[in-house]
Amino acid sequence: APALRTLAAAAAAALVAAGCGAAPAGPVEVRFWAMGREGEVVRELVPEFERRNPGIRVRVQQIPWTAAHEKLLTAFVGEATPDVAQLGNTWVPEFVALGALEELGPWVARSAVVREDDVFPGIWDTNVVDGRLYGVPWYVDTRVLFYRTDILARAGYDSVPQTWEGWREALRRMKAVMGPDRYPILLPTNEWPQPVILGMQGGAPLLREDGRWGNFSDPRFRAGFEFYIGLFREGLAPAVSGSEIANRYQEFAEGRVAMMITGPWEIGEFRRRLPADLQDRWMTAPLPGPDGPGISLAGGSSLVMFRRSERKDAAWKLIEFLSEPAQQIRFYELTGDLPSRRDAWDDPVLANDRHTRAFREQLERVRPLPKVPENELIVTKVVEQGERAARGAASVDEALRALDAEVDRILEKRRWLLARQEPER
Repeated sequence: APALRTLAAAAAAALVAAGCGAAPAGPVEVRFWAMGREGEVVRELVPEFERRNPGIRVRVQQIPWTAAHEKLLTAFVGEATPDVAQLGNTWVPEFVALGALEELGPWVARSAVVREDDVFPGIWDTNVVDGRLYGVPWYVDTRVLFYRTDILARAGYDSVPQTWEGWREALRRMKAVMGPDRYPILLPTNEWPQPVILGMQGGAPLLREDGRWGNFSDPRFRAGFEFYIGLFREGLAPAVSGSEIANRYQEFAEGRVAMMITGPWEIGEFRRRLPADLQDRWMTAPLPGPDGPGISLAGGSSLVMFRRSERKDAAWKLIEFLSEPAQQIRFYELTGDLPSRRDAWDDPVLANDRHTRAFREQLERVRPLPKVPENELIVTKVVEQGERAARGAASVDEALRALDAEVDRILEKRRWLLARQEPER
């Protein structure tokens, strides 16, 4: 027994000595995948994060948007997902369905930085699937009206009316003062947000029965779609696709179009591309609705944590850091991407910008697309049928019936999977 105790003591001493001579553990490395311009610019924020968190290093991988979806799916299949990623809001349901994402509700509950009540409700909702939170909004996107104030004034208006009927009458009067071969609004027929937004404004969900079937023939969606098609039928919008327009900024500057529905990136484009003498003759406005101010799309990108991450504490610290109002404002200054947090909008850089005010107001009235992985296929069908109707190749009813049939086919696998999940009776 004494000999055994001596041997054990010697072994323990050897282990202690070995431990003393071992190299200290290095910093934790968090792998962060970000897309496009954001992936390039976010690197400028990393040094401050690392300064405040000396035990963490962030390795940013920039991925082109065109390759991002496939790369993320490949990484999931190969069990090589990053710790944190930027994820387009419409992609969240798909990666939730795969079981790829960490549920973030418990992390938010313990956080002093990320607060649901400070994020625009419709934007927060894009990250909630089946009542559980899987992403933290990073920056936001929605659509508003960009318009020529001088042409609207010539038609007798000092602001955009807030109802569909008032807006349509304003467009008619603008058409009258603009003359032939000029159009008060541009709605490229190959863009899906415009018909989807107007259809959603009536209050109808795009899908029914938990996303099993299309709901485009619903009278509420039909009312918005009919309003949209009516703008082409009255000659208030040209029935052309984006590829048929050589330069939309030139068309706008020369007064051949006077309005368009588009997103926040256009603020920078209008400031760069429009001539100096036109800079005080354009403005933004929230979208009109059926009976008053209307809703728009809840878009943008969120920060997600992958379930397989082995560095979740460090990953969450990065998500919290990028969610801070000061970092969101800095990110806006670098990219033009709008903050998801209301308190960031109090900063003078946004509060004093006349062109962003419409976005601030509109963001209080946004709705997400249906939370199904098939969204991208569905909206392509909206474009196809919308273009048929806009060009006179189909009536509104024919287009909507065809749209429901095509979307029902897209959702066939979803119905099958949901049926398998239902308990036997």
